[in-house]
Amino acid sequence: MSGGEKAANNFPERVDIRGAKVYPFASADQLIDFVEDRKGILVAVNAHKLLDANETTLPIINNNIAYCDGAGAVAAAKIKGAQDAVKIAGCELWLKIIERFHDSKTFYIVGAKPAVHEATVAKLRAEFPDIRILGHRDGYLKTAEEREALIADVAEKKPDVVFVAMGSPTQEILMNDMLQRHKAIYQGLGGSFDVYTGNVPRAPRWMAEHKLEFAYRLYKQPKRIKHDIDYLRFVWWYITKQF
Repeated sequence: MSGGEKAANNFPERVDIRGAKVYPFASADQLIDFVEDRKGILVAVNAHKLLDANETTLPIINNNIAYCDGAGAVAAAKIKGAQDAVKIAGCELWLKIIERFHDSKTFYIVGAKPAVHEATVAKLRAEFPDIRILGHRDGYLKTAEEREALIADVAEKKPDVVFVAMGSPTQEILMNDMLQRHKAIYQGLGGSFDVYTGNVPRAPRWMAEHKLEFAYRLYKQPKRIKHDIDYLRFVWWYITKQF
């Protein structure tokens, strides 16, 4: 099927963006409906994930549930015929998942610095008193033994949903290894715990609505300049329709 066609269950078919197969969901609710009875990794796809896709990360994208988490990915999906595609911010999606399932599914929380991690877990328990967090730990895995112990703990406790906030591609590779041992809904969250606890502010809503979040990030983190210059390659793909 093309990106503009719909499957019989009303979920969108994937579109191929330079080898990355992405679900062009029309809303966060549609995505959550889709994953309710499906296991796999929710992979947030933006311009940089597409630019940096390689022999390690591309199979993780294509074997799981990739969604548009950036304006560039949305624009590319629309070029491929998926006119209903919208940006779904991962830093909001995980909370929507908790809002939907806090009283019916179990959770495991991984990531961030120790203080931010503990603040995240405490805030979740305060906002969702009935949430069942089966296990949690910060994102600083110093040895292979610590990493293996985490994977084994997730496999033993068998949570329904696992959130991993460690940055890409580390979190995707870790979730992929976890998935081999325990089937669940996994989502990579990058720096979302810092945002959730107020440690790092998000871009003002008007900037997000005008697709200027990258400019806000650059203002706050000027060392990202090389990272954002690389984005020009994606812009060239878009202008020349090389998707």
